[in-house]
Amino acid sequence: MKVAQAITDAKKGDQIAFNFLLDTFWNSVYNFQLKRIKNENDAEDVTIRTFSKAFDRIDTFDERYKFETWLITISKNIHIDLMRKQNASINIATTEEQEQKALEVVDGSPTPEDKLITEQNLAQLLQFIKQLKPAYQQIINLRYFQERSYKEIAQILNEPMNNVKVKLLRAKKLLAEIINNYQNG
Repeated sequence: MKVAQAITDAKKGDQIAFNFLLDTFWNSVYNFQLKRIKNENDAEDVTIRTFSKAFDRIDTFDERYKFETWLITISKNIHIDLMRKQNASINIATTEEQEQKALEVVDGSPTPEDKLITEQNLAQLLQFIKQLKPAYQQIINLRYFQERSYKEIAQILNEPMNNVKVKLLRAKKLLAEIINNYQNG
């Protein structure tokens, strides 16, 4: 899949296109933030927020520009906003209206990562999950073992639904990589 086609498909709500864009540009955005912030967890958090905001506003993307540049600009602005909030010591809660406008990623048919997750032996799967960062372990647990909806997870974690969706996409991708590495190595 090419980036231009993925953007067009993502604008139509295609889950595979969102996954492709996340996989393709994650490292660029994450490394950009890691150089700025110099803290892996904070860089990851800003990266998640970046994709959350970008996916929520993908309809506004102008194809005359590079998608990666657009993501980096969003990422830079999110970081600046976070720094301003920290400096001002203001804690602004996400409103219900913002959550309702959140990107609706279709739960639809299982992705390859979903298939890998459900096909594995439970005890082995738990060992793989333990290799993830605690935040990813928690979101996998809430979604697949407690069978919580995105909305419920967002409420439990006190995070916007977009962040939950991007974290879950990332957690599934990392878990699938761990499983594939085990199977192939």
